[in-house]
Amino acid sequence: MKKQILAVFLAVAALACSLSACGGTTPQNSTPSDETTPSSGPSHPNELTVGIAQDLDDSLDPYQMTAAGTREVMFNVFEGLIKPDSDGNYVNAVASDYTVSEDGRTYTFTLRDGVVFHNGKVCTPDDVLYSFETCAATSVTSAVVTALSAVTEMVTDENRIIMTLDAPNPDFLSYVASVYIVPADYQDQVTHPVGTGPFKYVSRSIQENVILEKHEDYYGTPAHLDRVTYKIYEDGTALFTALDSGALDLVAHLTMDQVNNLSNHYQVLEGTMNLVQAIYLNHAVAPFDNEKVRQALCYAVDVDAMLALTSDGHGTKVGSSMYPAFGKYFDPALSEAYPHDPEKAKALLTEAGYPNGFSFTITVPSNYQPHVDSAVVLAEQLAQSGITAEIQLVDWNTWVQDVYTGRNFEATVVGFDSSTLNASGMLARWVSDNDKNMINYNNPDYDAAFAAAQSTVDEAQQTALYRQCLRILSETAANVYLQDLSDFVAVHPDLKGYEFYPLYVIDMSKLSFD
Repeated sequence: MKKQILAVFLAVAALACSLSACGGTTPQNSTPSDETTPSSGPSHPNELTVGIAQDLDDSLDPYQMTAAGTREVMFNVFEGLIKPDSDGNYVNAVASDYTVSEDGRTYTFTLRDGVVFHNGKVCTPDDVLYSFETCAATSVTSAVVTALSAVTEMVTDENRIIMTLDAPNPDFLSYVASVYIVPADYQDQVTHPVGTGPFKYVSRSIQENVILEKHEDYYGTPAHLDRVTYKIYEDGTALFTALDSGALDLVAHLTMDQVNNLSNHYQVLEGTMNLVQAIYLNHAVAPFDNEKVRQALCYAVDVDAMLALTSDGHGTKVGSSMYPAFGKYFDPALSEAYPHDPEKAKALLTEAGYPNGFSFTITVPSNYQPHVDSAVVLAEQLAQSGITAEIQLVDWNTWVQDVYTGRNFEATVVGFDSSTLNASGMLARWVSDNDKNMINYNNPDYDAAFAAAQSTVDEAQQTALYRQCLRILSETAANVYLQDLSDFVAVHPDLKGYEFYPLYVIDMSKLSFD
């Protein structure tokens, strides 16, 4: 009965209106659908066709990328001196090894022999130096750029690059992994990116596809596939139809409803998206500048019921801007900070000057069905506390321009991930002067705790400070925190080797057809 109600809600929302996500660390559960055999497969046994829900960033320059979906694809093209593996460890990549001085301030990376860029140029220490200097000078504000500002000296020595920090930083390696190594004399990264990864960029057709091919001169274990074609479907129905027909070999980030309706023999793997889905609230817009109003929304929402309706209970509740894969930083107690209580929500609204509730708009990117499904259920729940939420579906580019960049919105349902395996990647965006602070959150206590976490060299103290940041976000109801979504991935029955990562990436080099 609940599923029938949800289906009606979704149909009404779609008629009226006519976000991030990534591999997880939970065990893979394989569930085959068993009604029909795929009607078509790849055009070549060694060519893979992947369906994705959004186009890439306008710029493919590795230091200008902002969208998680772009990083998910370009993870296969670019590499750093080190890179993460599926277990969350950092392994050698362009560097063959590295050492850290006893005082924790000097990092020495030895460049691997035989690293060749996609344009045929051999990678040198000068390319590495250029890459770090270019990343540090980028106009895009990020935790990586902030970390690099603490580097007081970078020098090359034969086949090594030596970096000296002004103070020890236990997270520095995670930032090093995010600096992609590119050729120093190459000027076309924006339109035709060149890296060192197992796949090289071939072409792109806006709103249609992106094509990668195997890098034949890759220094490491070569990719099994010859070619990967990403087909772009910003309409969720079209994406699912293509998958169900067998025209696609792999699609990630499916909803439970899509999984239940898949009628071919594809395997369905389950991991986690490693992101924080929430109703993100614009604090510069009334009434969300009022803490009591934000707290009222938290009490008005029933996350358990939403999970039951949208995903048969799959997904993990979060109570702040951190997901479970971060381990020591994640505080599960925060997910119970606001138990479902419509009457308390009404009382808080009355105290805030809204005894009769209020109306607002939730802007949702239409190409991300999990966020659309969540928004529909949340709107119904909020109505029980006298709050009217209208859902506005927009295409991805509009969402990026108006909501993320322009901050012209009241509320939105999306998920935010981290590009690094440290807490800073999730928490830096809520610092008051951060360019990515799209909700206009401004809390001096938060800023001070985050700054202290960034400056300490004591790992235990840093962890405690990051957890303090999370408590502040919860106590001030910065957003209405929901869940880390389960990630359902449908793969062709002959496709092997899929691995979930603790970041929002898919490693195509591990995949092969049986």
